[in-house]
Amino acid sequence: MRTVQVELGDRSYPIYIGSGLLPEAGSYLEKHGLTKKSTHLIVTDEQVAARHLDTLRQSLESRGYSAVVSIVKSGETSKSLAVYEEVMTTAIQGGLDRSSGVLALGGGVVGDLAGFVAATYMRGVKFVQIPTTILAHDSSVGGKVAVNHPLAKNMIGAFHQPELVLYDTDTLQTLPPREVSAGLAEMVKHGLIRDADFAGWCRDHAPELLSLDREALAYGLERGCSIKADVVSADEREGGLRAILNLGHTIGHAIEAVGGYGEFLHGEAISIGMAGSALLAVKLGRDASIYPETVSMLQALKLPVVLPEHLSADELIAAMKHDKKFTEGTMVFIVPDKIGEVSIVKDIPEAFVREVIEELRRKEPEHV
Repeated sequence: MRTVQVELGDRSYPIYIGSGLLPEAGSYLEKHGLTKKSTHLIVTDEQVAARHLDTLRQSLESRGYSAVVSIVKSGETSKSLAVYEEVMTTAIQGGLDRSSGVLALGGGVVGDLAGFVAATYMRGVKFVQIPTTILAHDSSVGGKVAVNHPLAKNMIGAFHQPELVLYDTDTLQTLPPREVSAGLAEMVKHGLIRDADFAGWCRDHAPELLSLDREALAYGLERGCSIKADVVSADEREGGLRAILNLGHTIGHAIEAVGGYGEFLHGEAISIGMAGSALLAVKLGRDASIYPETVSMLQALKLPVVLPEHLSADELIAAMKHDKKFTEGTMVFIVPDKIGEVSIVKDIPEAFVREVIEELRRKEPEHV
């Protein structure tokens, strides 16, 4: 088992990564002091429930824990105020109190939704992340929890750190190829922002990662989580440095919103966004090699780098202006200076963004 510590003073917590952890979930809750006197809430989705819910419930029951369950539909559309209210209703009817905990069993959608419930139920209860996707190695770390508004992703949210993250790599073995690639987008992102060697490692070990090789996957998850943990530890509430974790997200979130939160997986949209940020870097005078290097890494992981024709530039730009990163009337982008280093750049001209959008539509962009 591998352990990564997120250092946040009295809010610090471990990320446990390894095989066979889910059947031991009850013992980990004991270790971290979650009470057995109160009822807890498990939030999961339909697909994950079918595969892993019984294992989690049996583990909790074997250790004397009781829990009610809220099962939501799979997919980004469950990150809504309507579904949030449904989960809250389950918590209230289930008799959760201030000593209860909310356990997120699933991917990023479930983690964000369950975390927002934990942050707001009785003004905050304990929270445990049990990710079951590769993508969730990013979303389960750092305490950002939220639901979407139809006009903008993650617009309604809070910061609420978990007590622990329990990452059983066995749960990843049944992921379909598309979700594997989407999850690896966030893994390589951590290398692109902070560790060029790791970004190169992701490209060079793409076959092993795509085939869910356990050793490669465990190392990639550990390194990705470590990079994010370092950034979050330095800037928990995104006062400055933490914004670098949003590489590709300005365009990516707009793609998700315009696509109705159903056309693209999060990692797919972020991949296109990272290609766009690399193009923007070249337009801003950075080394022209940044774009082809970035694209080669993304394509090695079978990720998209081309923007579909049917997405309107006007709608995408309008969506960017609803994004949290649009501040004081200016567009803010995370722009690579080189592979492994990025800058937070404000006042990006809209004309540059339009040029990037149009260039992203081409199957053979100029800079390849």
